[in-house]
Amino acid sequence: MPQDDWSLQLKKIEREFQGLPPEPSPAFKKMQTEEQKRAQERAKQGAAMIGGGARLVLVAALGVALAFWPYENDCGSGLFGYLAVEVVIIVGGLWVATSTWRARLPKMHILSLLIALAGLVLVATEILPRVGYAAVDAKHPPRFSCPDTQNAPPPTTAVEQRVQSTANALQARWKSSTEELSRQFGPQRAALTRLERPELLSQPVRGLPRD
Repeated sequence: MPQDDWSLQLKKIEREFQGLPPEPSPAFKKMQTEEQKRAQERAKQGAAMIGGGARLVLVAALGVALAFWPYENDCGSGLFGYLAVEVVIIVGGLWVATSTWRARLPKMHILSLLIALAGLVLVATEILPRVGYAAVDAKHPPRFSCPDTQNAPPPTTAVEQRVQSTANALQARWKSSTEELSRQFGPQRAALTRLERPELLSQPVRGLPRD
């Protein structure tokens, strides 16, 4: 009997003597190793799916937030800020596409590519009309820089407009009241003037009844 067989027999006898179960066969060990590898791959796949989904939701939320952009984006700094957010969407979509490709997540990979494509379309929509590659209004063409508004009055808010309207109404009411008081006290003022200047006493006082 070969030496290896004697060694195997001795190991079996030792395990039985120690009360241990028989040593698994090589086929069983191979199957167990493969099962462990599959479990590790499933865990890795689940973690990659969670991470890719979180990135995808983040980039998609940024794209949805563009619909509620609170600033002016026709020209100037507002336009460049808007374009910067769109570029971030493109970069984010490509970032998610790279990670999902490595993790073998085809559905998320396609969605991330669609988000990146949507970002490219948004950027093109803003840039092409300003560089002459799209039909625009000839009288009011879109521009990157805003027109010079140094001499233009600053825009007023709704609160400032209400305050200005209230101030104008109070000023008009005060002017009307002073004119009314001036008309009422006109005869008394004329009488005082006559008392101060005796040469006017022979003239009738306007607004007072004659004797």
